[in-house]
Amino acid sequence: MTYQPKSDFLSVMTERGFVADCTDLQGLDEALMAGPVTAYIGYDATAKSLHVGHLLNIMMLRWLQKTGHRPITLMGGGTTKVGDPSFRADERPLLGPEQIAANIAAMQGVFAKYLAYGGDGALMLDNAEWLDGLNYLAFLRDIGRHFSVNRMLSFDSVKSRLDREQSLSFLEFNYMILQAYDFLELNRREGCALQMGGSDQWGNIVNGVDLTRRVLGREVYGLTTPLLTTSDGRKMGKSQGGAVWLNADLLSPYEFWQFWRNTTDADVGRFARLFTELPVAECDRLGALEGSEINDAKVILADEVTALCHGRAAAEAARTTAREVFEKGGTGSELPTLALPRAELADGISIVQVIVRAGLAGSGKEAKRLISEGGARMNDAPLTDPGLILDAAALADPVKLSAGRKRHALVTVAG
Repeated sequence: MTYQPKSDFLSVMTERGFVADCTDLQGLDEALMAGPVTAYIGYDATAKSLHVGHLLNIMMLRWLQKTGHRPITLMGGGTTKVGDPSFRADERPLLGPEQIAANIAAMQGVFAKYLAYGGDGALMLDNAEWLDGLNYLAFLRDIGRHFSVNRMLSFDSVKSRLDREQSLSFLEFNYMILQAYDFLELNRREGCALQMGGSDQWGNIVNGVDLTRRVLGREVYGLTTPLLTTSDGRKMGKSQGGAVWLNADLLSPYEFWQFWRNTTDADVGRFARLFTELPVAECDRLGALEGSEINDAKVILADEVTALCHGRAAAEAARTTAREVFEKGGTGSELPTLALPRAELADGISIVQVIVRAGLAGSGKEAKRLISEGGARMNDAPLTDPGLILDAAALADPVKLSAGRKRHALVTVAG
């Protein structure tokens, strides 16, 4: 990047490593310096929770507000009914309106941890407000005429699907038009001048910039973050147990903390820049540590990221539990807990089933392999018998199950 931003927001974004592409970096910088800018990121309601893969862009919105601008979190109550085809191998399952509404309600609480809503603060809007009532013929005439199919086919998000000769439905093909229309509508309603998102959204964002310029004659901007992978090339945000959810009811604060504590050494400094508010110099210092000291840096990283998402008290409780489990051999009160109904234990339950239900293995086959390879422990003692049966008496006191050295769960009797 040759241009050096002068605005607070873009200076922070550049220094901390958030910027991949911008439609007009200098123009956006000048707009940010001229006065408060309203910017948005869209979130389709495809699941009951956001996950770590969304966290980079949520932090972007947080920094936007901290530097004096207004963020909009746009919930995709309308676009979720279509489904974003970007870089997907197949069509997304279509959700009904009740499931979409439930997902939006479950997602909204996360944003309140990072952004200040109300008054002149952040806005939370739903694109169903303007998409649900569209007149199809009027929309084609007024909006569709601004889109070139030739150009739409050239975008990587579509081209990659077609190059692999995978079907792209007409429904999905409309998605980029709807997202572009979101930007136009937000500019018209709220004066929104910037759309942000991941680099996989570049084509959709550029369409919105072009459409707003054509229809309203206004200059607006697009800014994307880089595709985030770990230093060993894995997609950011996946753990052995699946997605790393931001909602505490889907992933406990302890498991969330542990995900960050297990960061690869080479990623500590970079992740501190992106996912915490520690000064850049401190992030660099932490990333440069070696040997046993890098583990202390990982604890700081886990503390800071967890404090933002779940609160400082939850971060401290997770750290205390980790210390009890790893250093003192205890059980730790914050460990994920599986409570088995007493009636279910009348005839006993196999240890293999318990390991799977506790989230320590993805299948019975995986649980058996874990036991046979010496990776499973019960109350810190090796588990060697995959045929072991547990009953209510065996669970009179909570039992700690472990998969390897870093994944643990408590098993108790419900009630």
